[in-house]
Amino acid sequence: MSSQIDHLLDETRRFAPPDEFAADAVATAALYEEAAADREAFWADQARGILHWHKPFTEALDWSNPPFAKWFADGELNVAYNCLDRHVEAGNGDRVALLWEGEPGDERRVTYAELTDEVKRLANVLEDLGVGEGDRVAIYMPMIPEAIAAMLAVVRIGAIHSVVFGGFSADSLRSRIDDAGARVVITADGGYRKGKVSPLKPAVDLALADRNGSGVQETVEKVLVVRRGGNDVEWTEGRDIWWHDVVPQASDEHEAKAFPAENPLFILYTSGTTGKPKGILHTSGGYLTQSAFTNRVVHDIHPEKDVYWCTADIGWITGHTYVTYGPLANGATQVLYEGTPDTPHPGRWWEIVQKYGVTVLYTAPTAIRSFMKIGRAIPKQFDLSSLRLLGSVGEPINPEAWIWYRKIIGGKTAPIVDTWWQTETGAIMISALPGVTETKPGSAQVPLPGISVDVVDEEGQHVGNGNGGLLVVTEPWPSMLRGIWGDPERFKETYWDKFAKQGFYFAGDGARLDADGDVWLLGRVDDVMNVSGHRLSTTEIESSLVGNEAVAEAAVVGASDETTGQAVVAFVIIKESYLKEHSAEGLAQGLRAWVGEQIGPIARPRDVYIVGELPKTRSGKIMRRLLRDVAEGREVGDTTTLADTAVMSVISAQVK
Repeated sequence: MSSQIDHLLDETRRFAPPDEFAADAVATAALYEEAAADREAFWADQARGILHWHKPFTEALDWSNPPFAKWFADGELNVAYNCLDRHVEAGNGDRVALLWEGEPGDERRVTYAELTDEVKRLANVLEDLGVGEGDRVAIYMPMIPEAIAAMLAVVRIGAIHSVVFGGFSADSLRSRIDDAGARVVITADGGYRKGKVSPLKPAVDLALADRNGSGVQETVEKVLVVRRGGNDVEWTEGRDIWWHDVVPQASDEHEAKAFPAENPLFILYTSGTTGKPKGILHTSGGYLTQSAFTNRVVHDIHPEKDVYWCTADIGWITGHTYVTYGPLANGATQVLYEGTPDTPHPGRWWEIVQKYGVTVLYTAPTAIRSFMKIGRAIPKQFDLSSLRLLGSVGEPINPEAWIWYRKIIGGKTAPIVDTWWQTETGAIMISALPGVTETKPGSAQVPLPGISVDVVDEEGQHVGNGNGGLLVVTEPWPSMLRGIWGDPERFKETYWDKFAKQGFYFAGDGARLDADGDVWLLGRVDDVMNVSGHRLSTTEIESSLVGNEAVAEAAVVGASDETTGQAVVAFVIIKESYLKEHSAEGLAQGLRAWVGEQIGPIARPRDVYIVGELPKTRSGKIMRRLLRDVAEGREVGDTTTLADTAVMSVISAQVK
């Protein structure tokens, strides 16, 4: 079977950076030249220039045992010291690190000195509980400052954190605690979500009890609990400890010891095809180097004057790299928001941007499309003039959403950085540099300086400009995953076996190169459809649908079809503003015709279903697998990771 992915949709709009933005930008075109001249030396320069090394390294990369890389391996550093102490020592202790906004409207301004103090106290508490180098600590918390402090305190003492998203069930939490062998769980009684307290401690109690005959969890010795929600919780004497009983009383003296650069930093679980979660392992020096470098040059961070806001939860990789580690290593001031975008009203995010004067906003395409669905009237009620740079993360952003984001949120001037990376890559790999790149709506564009990617066919051959295929990373990079926790064979098989001969990392994503050689992501290869011998990308058909004035969001899947092999089936959400003025009658047929005109008859959907919501995970990813089940008339599969598990029964009823 051909691996060529047919490209059918053209986007020709271009946006150069504003002159005043380019003049003050952190990144310049010279970075590409420096990296091209000597890639390893380039990363060594970044590591030395951005981070404090307790013991300097002498070698950048050891690739003697691929695919197991070592970066800066003979160097030593402390990650928490790099994110906290050194800023205080440099005289920036009074700078605000976290502008925290609780969903009910309570707020805290936490300075670098205060956060450092809290982390030192917590580090002492953890050591008193017997946690040491290499031990694992599970963190299951809402988006409160203590969550950031917990991550940093764990890594300060050389232990390894495993953050589990607070929306996951007791069973999901248990499987992650078991796999990591965690000794301590740090949690909260609950956190606010959609106007009420979502309990967390009860899920921890369930996870540690006998689950489905598996017996009581055996590795966890202590549970440290922050009081946030005020909800009633059960208490296990001798195991459970209130944060407020021990952390404020602990000493604020704690030396940040140096650890080797390859010391494990964290495990972050991502869903695997087998159903067993994959524990992606990241280490310290290379990860922190690329996190801080990419945050600085892609988000154009000027720590002394920017107010940066990445809307991701710390339960995802984006929240690790671009909430906790990158911004704090750079000494930035950032917004941390506990709640949902529409509580207590649909303009909550824009209210926060206005209140804190946010200058850089980094969020997911699905959030942007949900705002498009509500309409421009909501953001127009707020002063968004402080925003000077916008970012997109998590999945390809379709051109119409990109244009809306720039025009309505960015005031037609803010550059947009559309970033491609993964849990496994650790940090951004492909993106525009906002003061350098002429941006193209919908394209991730070019690999960052020091990163090497290609688009290849099934044999690993370069497909050439104008063609589509499989996205690969061709050279090691500093923030790359170092393995799957406890399963080196699965690591090799999942990411390296496909192109073992060439030594390429295969990301599982399809992409195409345009005439300029810029990268356009086409979604997961699993989401590519084979229609009458043509391999079509779901992303392009979704973009075409969202380009219609009626459509806010679309998800496209391939369903089995006797005639064409697979048929295109689309699920679309209609804009509220459109429905106020038009009837939905006949719209499905109109959208079928629209795709045929925009792309060509081959891409015209067999079925278009108009739905109220799409099945999404809490991080905003659309679960196309579940839509495929519906389109093919199968029993809908596992829905436990959905933000709203009732969505699928509603969609199934609409389709029948």
